[in-house]
Amino acid sequence: MSRGRAAESRFPQLAGAYQRFRQIIHEGAKFGIVGLIGIGVTNLVFDPLHNHLHLGVLTAVTIATAVATVVTFLGNRYWSFRHREGAGTGRESMMFFILNGFGLLIQYTVLGFSNYALGLTTKTDNYIALNAGIVVGTLFRFWSYRKWVWVPPEVRLARLRRGRHRKGREVGSIPEPALVGSRHAAPAERRPRYE
Repeated sequence: MSRGRAAESRFPQLAGAYQRFRQIIHEGAKFGIVGLIGIGVTNLVFDPLHNHLHLGVLTAVTIATAVATVVTFLGNRYWSFRHREGAGTGRESMMFFILNGFGLLIQYTVLGFSNYALGLTTKTDNYIALNAGIVVGTLFRFWSYRKWVWVPPEVRLARLRRGRHRKGREVGSIPEPALVGSRHAAPAERRPRYE
């Protein structure tokens, strides 16, 4: 008996939980790695902008996050969520950057609160606030990317079908055929089909 099967027989609930959450675990791990790279990029760009070029904290974090966003978009699109369908590169890019904008607002809130409300302005304080904001913003991003940017194919199909229904067409309905034997009956293969 292999080690994997032996472990499965000893811990059936753990194995079942892993199978149930396998996809989110794998996506979360990949997203985390891409996120860590993004955090590194953000910190590497933020430091010279704020500490050497003396840009304000919010200006420096905006530029640093914009650079990191490009890096994380490529990592998430082509690695973390590559098995999920996007809504086309243009739409998914737009949604990705819009949601990143909301993530940036979360970072602004944490960094601004630390800097301006609490008066914590040392280099160490700024890094702590910057990374705390990144963590909270990243949790929002992971949830929102899975929900709106890269969705499983079956979810995308369901959304499309709901959209058809909202426009007044029933999903999967086929128009009533003409009376059998009528001269105007359309052949079965020519009848329009709505899927």
